[in-house]
Formats: sequence, structure tokens, C-alpha cells
Amino acid sequence: MKHFDIHTPDQGIQPLIQSKIDNLNKPKGSLGRLEELAMQVCLVQQTLTPTLSHPCHLLIGGDHGIEREGVSVSPREVTWQQMVNFTHGGGGVNMFCRQHGFDLKIIDMGVDHDLSPHPSILHYKVARGTANFLHGPAMSEEQMEQAMSTGAQLVRDCHASGCNILCVGEMGIGNTSPSSIWMSLLGDLPLDECIGAGAGLDTPGLAHKRRVLHEALDHFLQTRQGDSVEEVIRHFGGFEMVGAIGAMLTAAECGMLILVDGFIMTACMLAASRLYPAVLSYAIFGHCGDESGHQRMLQLMNARPLLNLGLRLGEGTGALCAYPLVESAVRMINEMNNFEHAKITKYF
Repeated sequence: MKHFDIHTPDQGIQPLIQSKIDNLNKPKGSLGRLEELAMQVCLVQQTLTPTLSHPCHLLIGGDHGIEREGVSVSPREVTWQQMVNFTHGGGGVNMFCRQHGFDLKIIDMGVDHDLSPHPSILHYKVARGTANFLHGPAMSEEQMEQAMSTGAQLVRDCHASGCNILCVGEMGIGNTSPSSIWMSLLGDLPLDECIGAGAGLDTPGLAHKRRVLHEALDHFLQTRQGDSVEEVIRHFGGFEMVGAIGAMLTAAECGMLILVDGFIMTACMLAASRLYPAVLSYAIFGHCGDESGHQRMLQLMNARPLLNLGLRLGEGTGALCAYPLVESAVRMINEMNNFEHAKITKYF
């Protein structure tokens, strides 16, 4: 499997950062999470004057074989229909990228449809959807490597263009199912605590989803060849999810900040962190969504999301909504005056 060179940022600069934050003309700690964010950004960038440059959003699409088992309220054709909609600027992700100045890249990693007539989509299709993991692995080792390497290359391209903060989103009907199983296996949690209604299953639909995922997990546990993180990722993941892992790990390797979206992208960060724990130093968790188990999964990584807006759209929209808070933290440490320059008595 592809190797990544990821290190926890050097903590030696931390006292200097803290001193600068504490001497801004405000009561000590009065800007709360913004001060914590500023500290994280400064540590990642190893500077007292951080910047946010050329933010990029990767929206990766892929279909899932498990969707054939009726585990989602939406049919798989919605994946390609939405991908086309994104090219016309009509999605939620388009709106937020425009609002916050993100360069949006739409990537076909494994959509079960010919999207070649749409030149604004980047075409990196591994296959037309994964295999059905109810009966066997979702992808081969070669397909996993291809998806991860593609995600990595996409981030290297962003970094070469000057990007230092990355957001990743997904489009793939049925992808809460692999996310739930990843959460269970990688977080050592009972599967039932990890399964939610996805895009809106009713009670009978949720019960059916639970039965299917339990059967798939039981089959995996009885037939698996090993218990590595890589095997869990390969057996259940989607091409868009594995691509996201490769993107996140490469962003950390390049010293970039990573905005993490909802349930599916949090599952990808969980998988990435089980491979390379240091990746969490670069992660900013945008929000806690409505999917059952999302808060629990965040707790597995000691993650504190910035927002809780009841979002469950995916696409990276929750992370994009959190971006202005990161920008505010950077403006705080760069633009607020300090007590000495403002000639204000330090009152703490």
C-alpha cells in the first residue's frame, strides 16, 4: 500500500504562539475556540503569521454495490444525476464554494454512469461502482491503490497551485453503509450503535439496513484473511471514500489544513488516522451531522466539531460552512492589536 510521510507538527513554537494570542487586546481566553483554532493553524504552518491560500474542495463521486440491497432511500442514479447538477452550479456544494471562494473540483472516481460528455468533471473512474460487499470485498487491492493514488495526486495538484487548506466531500448513494461498518470495526463498537437512517430511511427501512449490514459484517468476520486496517478499508469502502483517504493523508504530508465534513468524511478521517495517527494534527472537524453515531465517531478521535447545524446533505457542505470560523481565527491572530501597541493597560 502507498506510503505517506506524515509527522506531528513541531511543538517548539507553541509558547511563542500562545504568548501572541494572550497579548492580543482582549481578556485572556475570551475568544475561546478561535484561539484554539489559531494555535492549530500556526502549529501546522509553523509560523506566528498564518495564511489561508487558494482553498480547494474535492467533490469525489462513486457508487456502491451494497446499494443493490435496498439500504438507501435514494436509488443509485441520483449519484450521476447530482454529479451532472454540480457541473451546472446547482448543488449545495456549489453555493458554499462560491460563497467562500473555494476552487471546486468535481471528480468521477467510480460513478455507475458514463460522465465523459461533461468536460468539467475530472475523469478518474476506477470502475462503475464497487462490488457488493454483502458477498465479498468491495474492491481489489489494485483498485484500492488506484483510488488512493488518485486522491493523492489530486491534492498534490492543488498544493502545487498554492492551496494550503483542503476540503473533501463525497457523492455516492449508499455510502453511510460502509461508513457504519468502518466505524464499528475501526472503533471497536457494536454495529447497531453505528447505523443510522442515512438520507432518510423510515423505521422498516432502517431495520432492513441493519439486517443487511449485520449479514455483511458476519460474512467478513468468518472469511477474512487478516484484520489490518487496509483490509477493512478495501472490503467495505467506496472508491470515493478511499480516494478521500488518499487525499487527506497527502494533504497532511504536504502540511495542509484539512476541513472534515460529516459522517462519511469523518469515517474516512477515522480510517486515515488508524493508518497514520499524526494526520489528526491537520484535521479541523467542521460539524456534527444528524446521522446516528456521528458524535460517537468524533469522540473516537477526541474531535470537537465547530458546528452542529443538523446537516446531513454531505458533499462537504458542513465543512465549507465552518470555513469562515477558521478564517476568523487567522484574522484574529494577524489583525488584532496587542496591549502594548494599542496603549491599553493589560487587565488580566
